[in-house]
Amino acid sequence: MVKINDNYSKLPGSYLFSTIGKKVREYSGLHPDKKIIRLGIGDVTLPLAPAIIDSLHSAVDEMGKAETFKGYAPDLGYEFLREAIAENDYRLRGCQIAADEIFVSDGAKCDSGNIQEIFSTDSCIAVCDPVYPVYVDSNVMAGRTGDYDSDMGTWSDVIYMPCTADNGFLPALPKETPDLIYLCFPNNPTGAAVTKARLQEWVDYALKVGAVILYDAAYEAYITQDDVPHSIYECQGARGCAIELRSFSKNAGFTGLRLGFTVVPKELECGGALLHSLWARRHGTKYNGAPYIVQRAGEAVYSEAGKAQLAEQIAYYRKNADYIYNGLKEAGYTVSGGVNSPYVWLKTPEGMTSWAFFDHLLERANVVGTPGSGFGPSGEGYFRLTAFGSYENTVEAVDRIKAL
Repeated sequence: MVKINDNYSKLPGSYLFSTIGKKVREYSGLHPDKKIIRLGIGDVTLPLAPAIIDSLHSAVDEMGKAETFKGYAPDLGYEFLREAIAENDYRLRGCQIAADEIFVSDGAKCDSGNIQEIFSTDSCIAVCDPVYPVYVDSNVMAGRTGDYDSDMGTWSDVIYMPCTADNGFLPALPKETPDLIYLCFPNNPTGAAVTKARLQEWVDYALKVGAVILYDAAYEAYITQDDVPHSIYECQGARGCAIELRSFSKNAGFTGLRLGFTVVPKELECGGALLHSLWARRHGTKYNGAPYIVQRAGEAVYSEAGKAQLAEQIAYYRKNADYIYNGLKEAGYTVSGGVNSPYVWLKTPEGMTSWAFFDHLLERANVVGTPGSGFGPSGEGYFRLTAFGSYENTVEAVDRIKAL
């Protein structure tokens, strides 16, 4: 008799954003006349930049001619894209990353969920708390997290690193020794950013204890402060302990195109096994590559026109984040994030739980955000708003909240 993977049965409820979507649909069904402004999910709203559209059109034309048609993509991704990534995202920042250490994929979310497959199921993971749900949920599915405590909202075999107002929403080095350390900076959901000196401490720690850091740098394009690193490979020794995951979704608006990449240095090893080789084997076996036309669009991100146009888009979202941050602060809310990040993290008022505040905003202001408790126990009493709406909707949403 066939059996299911029982680890899936351990997952509590549905995925956070599925729950939010269901609640919003139910409310909209009962109140079809209400204009709901969504500042919850981190989905961009500006159209693709002209340089990217031009590249897409050109690539589509190529696909219509026998002499330029492309079939399956190379396992790691096309050389033209990997070389552009290596040069612009790494070498220009002083990071020695080779093109063949870059694995192109259809997004950082998939990679962050799949990367755990190359590690033993008895590996101990450490996560920031609050945390992007995919890191924990994918390890639950793999059977790595132990038992779930519904009262605490924690897993018995996971090391939680609280990120609270007391520590500036930056985790301390864990007292227990993990095998895998998930870090995301600028952080989702809190918007906190880490300095290079602080990140170097994590690299030194991982090298000392023999851990691997899984570093999510999906929001590096929003960094404005000079002492905040764009890549973990800006830190000395990081090639020996870190895997970095990147996305084209938030810096170039590819949420609908799907494109990302993971960097695995060739010398990174565990127990004598080279992780580059393991990830290459997994990648080649389970993935057939991002479409040619999408990879050409990714290449356009690094063109001079693409860089200029995307800088304007990032500035647009930063303006939204600034309006949310300052508007809510003026209204008396306790807020953080929003400086090096498209996310603003606020403390819920009057002792409200995160979900109570979600319902309050939806029903009273018709604004959708994300309850902090959905990201982990330390997120209770907090709420996330994103800067990815239109400026007009962002202003209207903040003004509605201020009027409550």
